[in-house]
Amino acid sequence: MCLSIPSKVVKIDKDNGVATVDTMGVQRDASLDLVSHEEIQVGDYVLLHIGFVMSKIDEADALDSLELYKEIITAMNEEDRLQAILESENCPNRSA
Repeated sequence: MCLSIPSKVVKIDKDNGVATVDTMGVQRDASLDLVSHEEIQVGDYVLLHIGFVMSKIDEADALDSLELYKEIITAMNEEDRLQAILESENCPNRSA
């Protein structure tokens, strides 16, 4: 299963239509082709899917979601955590 975890925009390359986002400490590049470039700013929280920014989301909602994800990860046993990582690596067209 592929989840869309809130990610914070840390850099924008307007010339190439790409945002660098931080997802729970992991940074990756994501295309801005599906959103208005003027809509997304550094510091905004966004949802990603298969390497594309899909939408901007409210910061409070993003932070609440991130806390919930952290609680879920903490509650998982080691085997379940490893399985979740393996499954996430099989999401189609994911950004590295």
